Amino acid sequence: MNPADSSKREVGEVLFAAGKLDAAQLDLVRRRQKRLRTPQHHAIIELGFASETETYAALAALYGLEFVDLCNYRFPPGLPDEQILPASVIHNHQVLPVALEGDTITLAFTEPPRQTELGNLRLLLNRQIHPVLTTPSCYRHVIRQHFGLGADTLQHLGEDRPAPDASADVAFQIDAGEDDARVTAGITRFVDQLLGDALRLGATDIHIEPYYAHVKIRYRVDGLMQPVKTPPGLRQVYGALVSRLKIMAGLNIAEKRLPHDGRITMKTDRADYDLRVSIIPTKHGEAVCLRILGRQSLQLELRELGLEPEQEELMRQLAALPQGLVLLTGPTGSGKTTTLYAVLANANDEGRKIITIEDPIEYQLEGIVQIQTKEDIGLTFASGLRAILRHDPDVILIGEIRDAETAEIAVRAAQTGHLVFSTLHANDSLNVVVRLLDMGVDPFPLGSALVCSIAQRLAQRVCRQCAEPDPALDQEGCRAEMARALRLPAEELRALHGRGCVECGGKGTRGRVAVYEFFVMHEAVAELLRPGVSTVQLRSAARQYGWRSLREEAWKKVQQGLIPITEVQRLTRRLQQPGLQPQLPLAVAAGPGA
Repeated sequence: MNPADSSKREVGEVLFAAGKLDAAQLDLVRRRQKRLRTPQHHAIIELGFASETETYAALAALYGLEFVDLCNYRFPPGLPDEQILPASVIHNHQVLPVALEGDTITLAFTEPPRQTELGNLRLLLNRQIHPVLTTPSCYRHVIRQHFGLGADTLQHLGEDRPAPDASADVAFQIDAGEDDARVTAGITRFVDQLLGDALRLGATDIHIEPYYAHVKIRYRVDGLMQPVKTPPGLRQVYGALVSRLKIMAGLNIAEKRLPHDGRITMKTDRADYDLRVSIIPTKHGEAVCLRILGRQSLQLELRELGLEPEQEELMRQLAALPQGLVLLTGPTGSGKTTTLYAVLANANDEGRKIITIEDPIEYQLEGIVQIQTKEDIGLTFASGLRAILRHDPDVILIGEIRDAETAEIAVRAAQTGHLVFSTLHANDSLNVVVRLLDMGVDPFPLGSALVCSIAQRLAQRVCRQCAEPDPALDQEGCRAEMARALRLPAEELRALHGRGCVECGGKGTRGRVAVYEFFVMHEAVAELLRPGVSTVQLRSAARQYGWRSLREEAWKKVQQGLIPITEVQRLTRRLQQPGLQPQLPLAVAAGPGA
């Protein structure tokens, strides 16, 4: 193995030569690698261009290492053993023992090891080291099954290190790996491990809930809650765990009767993160919810959002408009903020002034003036928006339109030479119009100001490692609906789903992709606007000018092999009232216009 030689080539080149990447994908990987300063194999996996197994097999070939699949791993007899291979070595160096023969131990690493690391392990274990490579997913699966999160830490809680200064602007250094031997044991280390583990899994939220005899920890990964195995003894030190999180968030550790809200700035060796901390009192102690906001998502390009080619071009045109109102709608956690900031990045140049008013400011953007609402002192969206209009902006972002006053000012601003982006809670892109009319917005200025409304959802992406043909395609009515929605012959349809593997945690899905529904205002549709107009009328008129429903757009993702059929049904299903409608299969009952 010669890392110096391997550095002259790239993992992407190996995958490109094997036909796993095309030239456009390789170019996007290189740009993401440079922009986020992330290893190239991480960029490939994050973009979903190759599975983790394919990528790490290519990485192993690049470094002249053997690649081993440890999906069905079992520890060799007698290991781990404090005399041969202590558990601390497994945790700190992220290795798993594969075989022990004489004085040589075969260790599976999650990243190609440096010669210095191999030398240290050789001295530490007093054995020859034969390195092989495996995937981080396999390693994490074994650790979770065998040890549970933080098992080694809870044995040494008395050695906790002192807490750093907890001012609001402190950036806490979180070790996303487990190879930093300087990190002392204790609650501080357990919190570091908890946060690092959540980041590696791509969690958006961490839920920590105390009960009478145990503590439940769950992550929200790809929109679904995922339990975390915790070692015994955590309940006894739960108070110290909450106190540590309060210190990091700059909260009062003595107050345990009232809800708390705070923020933690967090760093890893790869990226910066903001954590929104919410603490509420319960019968058995304080429950904690941490919302993870990754700043790297601010640097997403439009082509990384999951837009169809024609949608991407339309989004670029919207960002370049001199004036108009563009609204996004979708449930909480559907990626609206990420989409808005990606559009703002396209609109952000030295020739335009951009001001945002948000609650809260989830991401701090360079070159953009951002205002945090403070309703307790009268700084609301409406009052802040009036002040913004006196500040000569070109582009305005309103975090959310919540009331009639804010809606009226936003429409007026869009008519007077400003490009306005905002979000609004509605069922789909057409219901945005109905909702604004119900708020009392005058139909005539609304028809001239509103340029486009966009509905979006986040669908779970099929795991590339265990993808196989989806049998749901052959269910009654499903193939016919898909063919009708895509205007394709039934024999050309395809669909994939994941059977479940270690890489995806047995779910069959890994990561998410956005599905978008665009409604572009047309003069013929604007003439229909009046109080009481129905969504059915708007839908009928919009279809004549190219509007396609969210369900139809989701079928495109199925045809592309990106999402399973179950996601189409989950994201666009409609409830049927028993006894009033025939009980048809879900795919048929919802219909293509749902």
